[in-house]
Amino acid sequence: MSTVSSTRTADRTDRELLRRLIRTPGATIVALAESAGLARNTVRSRLSRYDEDGTLRSFQRRIAPAALGYPLSAYVLTRVTQRKLDQVGEALSEIPEVIEVLGLSGITDLMIQVVARDADDLYRVAGRILGVDGVKRTSTGLVMREMVPYRIQQLL
Repeated sequence: MSTVSSTRTADRTDRELLRRLIRTPGATIVALAESAGLARNTVRSRLSRYDEDGTLRSFQRRIAPAALGYPLSAYVLTRVTQRKLDQVGEALSEIPEVIEVLGLSGITDLMIQVVARDADDLYRVAGRILGVDGVKRTSTGLVMREMVPYRIQQLL
């Protein structure tokens, strides 16, 4: 997973291009350049840099799991044996229904986002996670509804 460099922040041009990409994610370089009043080469180099430094995330984040037959979403809070953390991460990456794993500090070690076809499928997925060597305990919370969708524009 790539991360954005913490030493560089978006300048005015970056913010304008990112706003335009939020509004029209499929816009061409030419369309972005014209609407932002920038040279095509400027837009092209900025977009390349965004890809390289992790500013732009994967297209996968835009695909709704429900469209693929996975209407249930849940978070599995997980306590793990610390010295097995890397092994646990590798094992979790082998479970197709695990769509994101975040390492946390505090009361739990991992927050695992999973999807499932139905309640029985969720039970199976949660059992697979619990069966991973190094996983000590899990607590599963079913997502009932999205209260605030993923958003970033308000930071621009």
